Amino acid sequence: MSKDHGRAHWLDEATETPLIQEQAERLTGFIDAMADGKIEAHELQAQEARLVEIMKRVEPELSDKVHADVTRLLCELTAYNIMHTLHELMAVRPKTKFRG
Repeated sequence: MSKDHGRAHWLDEATETPLIQEQAERLTGFIDAMADGKIEAHELQAQEARLVEIMKRVEPELSDKVHADVTRLLCELTAYNIMHTLHELMAVRPKTKFRG
């Protein structure tokens, strides 16, 4: 991941592949939550609290235009993450149907 002035890019410069997931996978809270391979309710609540805290800190700093763009970005990212997760789950699902 290349950086300009300490800024982590959101996209791979060569492939334009999103790099956000790779950055998320390095977050301490994520690493701790994934350590045992399951997400407990308290871990999800802790992640939500971290999300709310940073949203409250960042949102007032945004102009109306940037706020609209970031809101759309967050929505598109959320949709992508859900779709990616479902795609991965479907890829590992058995292809045959039980016929009993």
